[in-house]
Amino acid sequence: MDTSTPPPYDLLGVGIGPFNLSLAALAEPVPGLRTLFCDQRPEFRWHPGMLVDGARMQVPFLADLVSLVDPTSPWSFLNYLRDQDRLFPFYFAERFQLPRREYDHYCRWAAERLANCRFGTEVTALHWEAPWYRAELTDTATGRRSEVRARNLALGVGTRPVLPEAFAALAGHPRAFHSAEYLDRRADLAGARDITVVGSGQSGAEVFLDLLRRHEGDDVRLRWLTRTRALAPMEYSKLGLEHFTPDYTRYFHGLPAAVRDALVTAQWQLHKAASAETLAEIHDHLYERTIGRPIDAAPVEITPGTAVDAARPGPCGGLELHCRHTDSGAEHLLRTDAVVLATGYRAARPAALEPLAELIDWDEAGRYRVDQDHRVATRPGLTGGLYVQNAELHTHGVGTPDLGLGAHRAAVILNAVTGRTVHRLPGRTAWTGFAPPGPAGPADQPTSAGPVEQPTPAGPVEQPTPAVPRPQELTRAATVGR
Repeated sequence: MDTSTPPPYDLLGVGIGPFNLSLAALAEPVPGLRTLFCDQRPEFRWHPGMLVDGARMQVPFLADLVSLVDPTSPWSFLNYLRDQDRLFPFYFAERFQLPRREYDHYCRWAAERLANCRFGTEVTALHWEAPWYRAELTDTATGRRSEVRARNLALGVGTRPVLPEAFAALAGHPRAFHSAEYLDRRADLAGARDITVVGSGQSGAEVFLDLLRRHEGDDVRLRWLTRTRALAPMEYSKLGLEHFTPDYTRYFHGLPAAVRDALVTAQWQLHKAASAETLAEIHDHLYERTIGRPIDAAPVEITPGTAVDAARPGPCGGLELHCRHTDSGAEHLLRTDAVVLATGYRAARPAALEPLAELIDWDEAGRYRVDQDHRVATRPGLTGGLYVQNAELHTHGVGTPDLGLGAHRAAVILNAVTGRTVHRLPGRTAWTGFAPPGPAGPADQPTSAGPVEQPTPAGPVEQPTPAVPRPQELTRAATVGR
């Protein structure tokens, strides 16, 4: 192990997905701020298994790494286009939503040029040794180990694919896999005469559409099962989108925990549904396919309101899905050759955090307690800042995984870490007033995400971190994504 100890960083980022990459980009020009972001992968990759030809983002191009906070930044998407000599092609394309492959390329462009991003470096363990965090690093190519110190941490390790319990018996099966692996495993579907897609979100719709295009006229039966009762499109009205503003995030954060949990489930159409455009493309494809033929001539089944209670390998090959119609309760056995599980993602605790686990103030469900600045509540002995990105759906609402709020969250974290207004943020961002009217006391006033006095300012690199009270969960009864 390399025993040399460099000066402490003001902020260490664990993982480099779009959100920590945004934080790296906004931190890069801040004078005197020492930051480092590490990722075990050899290069930036964004959902590589779902970069299907023709798939587009569900947010406008302004939801890039920096523009909604600092449109003058050299890391904006427009500056990327300028660097790639693509400004005029983009201008004539007249599309607000980018191809997914272009967003991935843009992020790789930024990640390769930001000096504070280090790939091929795994953060294997995090320790608290007051007044610093000590991080153990491993070079994934050479195995060489080293250590760094930091005043603050930003966890941006992303989410992990969810394999529902009903499909546990199919784990590792060559023809049953999550949509996150779709492009890498699509060849495994060769020879299958019956393919089932499970899940009604955007990933499920994109996989089903891609399979429709690839199996035109070859009599392969394609099936789309969804537990939801309808293939309703994602909410995309202009006022509906105001749920993805800092205003709604602040309102949501002030609700009791039980209300927040219920809302996340009830608001599935804001952040888990498929886009109307993708659903329309599926319908258009089926319409064209059946010209001059009966509708049921195409070997296609779309069945909402159907839950899979159990799945297992079939006794004679293939797979068996034990299904239940959610309205009638009727059960049936479905046999298929392959299953693609578009069953979503879930935040997971990184293994490197285990040495700190007893110093974190988990909620009753074992989740982070997160304040409005995205700082995790910790026990009194841990005074360094611990921030999370895309692990606070339960405290910050449906906008948590939304790229449109990524730059704003990164700026809030930077302002909190430095203890000053590094990036000026707007006080109000929505026409909608989410809270009921009533007497406004100090606790009920909407708070700007601007300067907030924080316990761990960057400051001179050798200054210790002062202790402060841990953030508390807000439960004001008065203030009862994509």
